Amino acid sequence: MEFLCYHRDRPGSLPLRDELLEEHWSYMDRYAKEMIARGPTFADDGDTLTGSVHIVDLPDPVAARAFAFDEPNYQAGAYRDVLLRRWRNTLGRTMWDFPGGSDGGNRYLVLGLATGPAADLAVPPGRDELIAYGPLLSDDGATWLGTAALVRAPDPDAARAVLTPGRYADIEVHHWQFGGRPS
Repeated sequence: MEFLCYHRDRPGSLPLRDELLEEHWSYMDRYAKEMIARGPTFADDGDTLTGSVHIVDLPDPVAARAFAFDEPNYQAGAYRDVLLRRWRNTLGRTMWDFPGGSDGGNRYLVLGLATGPAADLAVPPGRDELIAYGPLLSDDGATWLGTAALVRAPDPDAARAVLTPGRYADIEVHHWQFGGRPS
């Protein structure tokens, strides 16, 4: 089962996150084989860290909750909240398989949160710009709760356009970059 975990930073938590950086990476190293995508999000200025996204393949919702809430930054209070949802890997690949590579161009996390009839279940046109894409689901996988995508786009409006307007209660767009331990 695949899960999207988005830890949102608590304001002013950067010094704590810096202090725990090696612990965070060591923790994530334990999930290297399960990792589909990962990386930090940033404010509109492109520099201010706002959160951390991880998409992982884990056995069940219990394991996903353990992954999200045992994370060192979460345990230390660096995050203000956590969005944890089942997710389906519609593209069937990891971010490392993205043909566009790990840098170049603007990258975004797009979260469409909703209830009601499912939307955007099929991969939209422009697949070459999609890094990761899939529906957000309830723990049992039966209820559609929205859509999440990692996308390369010229600007936030173009990134937002990967989802169908009017089908979501809210669409969030966050600057994002490929993450992981530096080589």
